[in-house]
Amino acid sequence: MNWTDLVWLGAGLLLGLRLRSRQINVAEPASSPKHSPGQEPPALLQPLQLAYQMATEMSQFKGGFLARTSHELRSPLNGLIGMQQLILQDLCDSPEEEREFMAQAHESALKMIKVLDNVLDVARLEHGIAKMELQPLQLTALLQTVYDLTYLQADDRNLKLHLTLPDPDLYVLADPRRLRQVLLYLVDSSIAAMLEGSIRLSVQTETQTGHAHIWIDCDRSLNFSEPIDLLDAPPGIETAIPSSGLNLLTSQILLSLMQGTLAVAETSVENEQTRLKCTVPLVIPDSIA
Repeated sequence: MNWTDLVWLGAGLLLGLRLRSRQINVAEPASSPKHSPGQEPPALLQPLQLAYQMATEMSQFKGGFLARTSHELRSPLNGLIGMQQLILQDLCDSPEEEREFMAQAHESALKMIKVLDNVLDVARLEHGIAKMELQPLQLTALLQTVYDLTYLQADDRNLKLHLTLPDPDLYVLADPRRLRQVLLYLVDSSIAAMLEGSIRLSVQTETQTGHAHIWIDCDRSLNFSEPIDLLDAPPGIETAIPSSGLNLLTSQILLSLMQGTLAVAETSVENEQTRLKCTVPLVIPDSIA
């Protein structure tokens, strides 16, 4: 190899090293610092991680709704099959007892239909088969209706139901029937879970974010996470169907379809208090016809 070959070899090596250096600089810009596992990710990755987290939570939420529905259907179905087996095996001591078993089987079938109707209603809304009738809604009139439908139930249990009405000019964008359904779910569940104390309904507005918060404050730490398998309930305990857990999940879906949210804002075991927060969009006064 003469000196000319050595020169060309050296030039080729230098050119190759420069190209390699440029590839490294493009793949790892000097302005992008490396992050150890304990450090915060770059700002550009945060929206992606937030979107991924929200998608994951929504997937888990829908899976929980499906699991809750399937288990709540199993409970009345198990009762229906059990009553029919007793009748088919001639284990009834009298025609009166057979008629009683038939009545219990009929009641179990009605409970199944009630759960299925709720699930199908939500499914139709999610898939666009049924439409939300979103419209400006006077919140004062809606809350008064909810109070009128529940205060006697609270009185029967020696509970105090307090309602603080907002400004009559306050309007929200919602489906009147669905929002009333959600509030009735939550108030009924609170009343059923309490033996004493009071329940308070109030409203707080946030004009900066354009939302109204409907607060339901209970003088008791409410447990909405009852065992998912209702067949594990102790014998002799009557379990409401749909349960408060399924009603809570249904309410979350209905509010999300109205661009709102539902959250258990605070639960204090020591003070035995629970705060439920329903958030719905506000209506700009100029847009009200």
